[in-house]
Amino acid sequence: MPLPKELTVIEVKAWLDDPTRPPPLMLDVRDHQEWSHVRLARAVHAPLGDLEDEHGELERFKGQPIVVYCHHGVRSLYGAEYLRTLGHDATSMRGGIDAWARQIDPTLARY
Repeated sequence: MPLPKELTVIEVKAWLDDPTRPPPLMLDVRDHQEWSHVRLARAVHAPLGDLEDEHGELERFKGQPIVVYCHHGVRSLYGAEYLRTLGHDATSMRGGIDAWARQIDPTLARY
């Protein structure tokens, strides 16, 4: 069954913590400055503006679920939708890394 259009940070954290489910690829579509400021562990970086040029690099993740995130969840919606048009099973993380920092890991830098 394909992933829903969005998942909350609570749902993503539960998924990452569930040893019975294969972990998703965490794809960060923020710009380079945002990425250098703060990021989630094990995330792959592909800025939204470069996603079309880099989609070939993402082919190796075909068949693996992808959770796309950005700062607040708007760019990740666009990124996940684009990846779905290419046949990826992608969803957006609602609230982005800011919601993650507020609800999951308050040690992360916020901006």
